[in-house]
Amino acid sequence: MRIPGVTPLALLLSFACACAGAADGTAIGLKPSADGLRLKLQPSFIRIPPDNRDTVPLFVDAERVQGHQDQEIEAEGSVRLRRRGQAIHADWLRYDKPEDEVNAQGNVRLEQRGDVLEGTGMRLNLGTARGAVEKPRYQVQVNATQGRGEGERLLLEGHNKYRVVGGSYTSCEVGTDDWFVRASDFEIDKDRQIGTARNASVVFLGQPILYAPYLSFSLDRRRKSGLLSPTVGTTGNSGYEFSIPYYWNIAPNRDATITPRTMSKRGVMLSNEFRYLDTRYSGEARYEVIPTDRVKDNAGRFALNLRHNQLWDNGWNGNLNIQKVSDDTYFTDLSTQIAATSQSVLPREGSLAKNGTWWNGGTWGLSTLVQRWQTLQTDPLNPLVAPYNRSQVAFSAAKQNVGPADLELFSSAVDFTHPALTTGRRAVAYPSVSVPLQTSFAYLTPKAGMHLTHYNLSPLTPAASSLNRAVPIFSAEGGMVFERDTAWYGQKLLQTLEPKLNYVYIPTRAQNLIPNFDSAVQDVNFATLYSENQFSGNDRINDANQVTMGATSRLLHQDTGVERLRVGLAQRYYFKSQEVTLPGVPARASTSSDLLAALSGTIAPHWTADAGWQYNTDFSQTQKLSSAVRYQPEAGKVVNLSYRFTHNALRQVDLSSQWPLTGRLSGVARWNYSIQDSRMIEGLAGLEYNGGCWAFRVVGHHFATATQNQVSSILMQLELNGVSKIGSNPLELLRRNIAGYSRQESQSARPDDPFFPGR
Repeated sequence: MRIPGVTPLALLLSFACACAGAADGTAIGLKPSADGLRLKLQPSFIRIPPDNRDTVPLFVDAERVQGHQDQEIEAEGSVRLRRRGQAIHADWLRYDKPEDEVNAQGNVRLEQRGDVLEGTGMRLNLGTARGAVEKPRYQVQVNATQGRGEGERLLLEGHNKYRVVGGSYTSCEVGTDDWFVRASDFEIDKDRQIGTARNASVVFLGQPILYAPYLSFSLDRRRKSGLLSPTVGTTGNSGYEFSIPYYWNIAPNRDATITPRTMSKRGVMLSNEFRYLDTRYSGEARYEVIPTDRVKDNAGRFALNLRHNQLWDNGWNGNLNIQKVSDDTYFTDLSTQIAATSQSVLPREGSLAKNGTWWNGGTWGLSTLVQRWQTLQTDPLNPLVAPYNRSQVAFSAAKQNVGPADLELFSSAVDFTHPALTTGRRAVAYPSVSVPLQTSFAYLTPKAGMHLTHYNLSPLTPAASSLNRAVPIFSAEGGMVFERDTAWYGQKLLQTLEPKLNYVYIPTRAQNLIPNFDSAVQDVNFATLYSENQFSGNDRINDANQVTMGATSRLLHQDTGVERLRVGLAQRYYFKSQEVTLPGVPARASTSSDLLAALSGTIAPHWTADAGWQYNTDFSQTQKLSSAVRYQPEAGKVVNLSYRFTHNALRQVDLSSQWPLTGRLSGVARWNYSIQDSRMIEGLAGLEYNGGCWAFRVVGHHFATATQNQVSSILMQLELNGVSKIGSNPLELLRRNIAGYSRQESQSARPDDPFFPGR
């Protein structure tokens, strides 16, 4: 039959066809529309086809339609064939029902599952999803990532699988072809979310910059095995460098990265990183080795870093941290990060711990620790004394509401060893009882305890090899909280005033015969000023008859409770002179501690500040001052300025910023300068360009590794979104150097990483 237009005869034929088709299970209907005829093929719901084809209805819209019942349909003029999740547009289309196959010509467009394929002609089997598109232009969607391209021919090789012959691929928006991958053969597998290209070249701004006989990439930037982009750079210590990592996606919770690194001055280094993650354990192991370092008299050099965390079903948990390098200057010679070069003591330690409950809600904890150290003598002008090795067992317990009191116990047994200093074993027990008294606006907590210590020492004389110490400790802490409503910059706030008082009494006990294994004078700050003991560790318990007074005021948002600003002031007053001291440290001469003041929070819209001031009232001079202010009106715009001062020791100014220079170009910089030494500690300057579907970063970095040593490096990286990063990655360097730094995200999603989310 042929029906050139919409007539009463067409409606009659439509009805007749529908009636005839019902007898064999197929209904065919022709319906008038505004621009022609609408044809509907509906497999009968009464009879299931023997080949189990999809029973979803199929619709065809066109200006002219002809065909034979249960055989074929031929449509012409603005044709649209559609069924659930799929639509085909063309100038001419033929559907063969027995083969379930579509042939289309002229302005062909296929839309399915977020993908769009366009071309001059198409053949497609609807059941097997196999076919071909001629002269295609395609766009594929995988999660939040979108890619597009064109080619000579596109083969559909099943559901969610495409193959492009002689084509290209890019993640840039339509109309922007700043970069693309050109290859003789592309395979796009949306189920595995992987794209592969053979005889591939990367074209950037019209110029080929990289060729690879085989290129594999993740369509949605998930982790996958394969070669990563090579890194090219230069440093003053090692010369020109080239590395090309291989990433092995062993399992969703295990992976490894193997990186050969060639250095023109030194030789070849091989780095390995293995990571693993499970519900009960996690960790990572890193090992790098340079068999022959030409700069270091052809010596072999290595570094090892192993970290493991374990949780058992019985409540025990364990940690392992093993770090070791072949020589003292390994990091200063071979690392380009100040965080690594500043390491001087490397731990080798393991621990086991378990927490539990007892006696109607009481808690207890048991832990063991074995700790060894590697001390790196990186600076000849500042030699280091190695810390003590230790093997330790500790037990603690607490029980609240025993009548009106709370009970606590801390105890430990430690074995200290050292190649050059006094060694020995120490046992500590510190039981205490406190009585918390509290109302809605005030509290008072008196506390009493006894610090008991026993030492077995060697190689001292037998008379002094065994020492005991018993020190009673009494303290009381109280405070009040006052509140009032206020407003600031149009915000409704709650202001608090919180005065606090802490009293400590500890009688004098002679401790000059006790060696110092792990005690030191604690730095004066708001936490230690209210503590019982001014010494860290357990080898010295200070004598005390003192009171600490302070006050804090906070501004809280009334609706959310978020703290906007905090101001604090505190000082300790002594009622007796100091008698217990550390070896080589003079006794305190003042009757009061330094005055402490602090401010932190939002001082104005987009402005935050953090300041701490330590002032000696006896000599009317500042002992320490740290101040930092940040202006950040939005992500990608930040300026940081800080100043640090320690009397007769340190004066540093630190300025850093990330700021847009044009619409797409941003500048990054940091300048950390020591006024005390008249030298730059660390400096950084660079540019970032965000091209939308690509980004380019170049950063120059300079920092001091020791008193007389410095390292300079240049890092450059080209990031092609969704495919590759070429060059040295400066992002971690920028995040560490510029507080508030924000990576300029593009249209592509960031990779998923189960070990370090957001990395």
